Amino acid sequence: MLRGLWGAAAGMITQQQRQEMLTNNLANVNTPGYKADQAAIRAFPNMLIAAMNTGNVPKGVAPVIGELTTGVYLQERMPNFRQGDLVETQNNTDVALLQGVMPTNEENGQPWALFYTVQNENGEVRYTRNGNFTVDGDGFLTTGDGFYVLGTDGNPLQVNNEWFNVDGDGMITDEAGAAIGQINVVVAEDPMQLVKEGNGLLRFEGDGELPTGVGNAAVNYQLQQGFIERSNVDAAQTMTDMMQAYRTFEANQQVLRAYDESLGKAVNEVGRIG
Repeated sequence: MLRGLWGAAAGMITQQQRQEMLTNNLANVNTPGYKADQAAIRAFPNMLIAAMNTGNVPKGVAPVIGELTTGVYLQERMPNFRQGDLVETQNNTDVALLQGVMPTNEENGQPWALFYTVQNENGEVRYTRNGNFTVDGDGFLTTGDGFYVLGTDGNPLQVNNEWFNVDGDGMITDEAGAAIGQINVVVAEDPMQLVKEGNGLLRFEGDGELPTGVGNAAVNYQLQQGFIERSNVDAAQTMTDMMQAYRTFEANQQVLRAYDESLGKAVNEVGRIG
């Protein structure tokens, strides 16, 4: 009976974690470039149950009853790097990254993904799809949180003012047509090695190659100035999934309550003497 308690409790914890993930997705439905998280739910290994106190069975040979499930757990949260829709803003500092059909990673079957490179407050390189840029007081192109947008030379891009132009390859020119630099776009052949760390940034945590500049002829992309990439969260589907997670949580809660009532009867009624 106690094993059943553990299984129901594991199911409740799993659905609670999934609900938190879905709530975060829904909260970022209007965040430019946000990539929705997906949950990978796995079952614990099954237990083989054998009968006990069987008097006529030879010692050490207990008859097998069958397998018992031991519950589930949320193994990991994985971002979905699918392209989001582009929306025109007519804001000169907004630059959307539109990627074409991408090659697929041979090991895990995930398509490659493209990102901008930015520099965080500690001077470390991070990756983002949020092209809702701005120009700071020193004339540098930054993200909405003040992180420098990097050029192909690895240095922050100084555009001086908002009246710059960006072509499809990311080349930046000023009002007079003079070249300023090129926005660095990198390709991650295994985007599952990128981990979210807040503020729309991702960091590399893996044993493979770091995302590198696009030099592969199979990778095609285009930058669109005056547009932003919306999040790829499907609000209607997310709300449906949230209701499903809530119902599953409730079902496990009912099972847990039934076990609790059975234990109460065993203690207060079956075990009563006299």
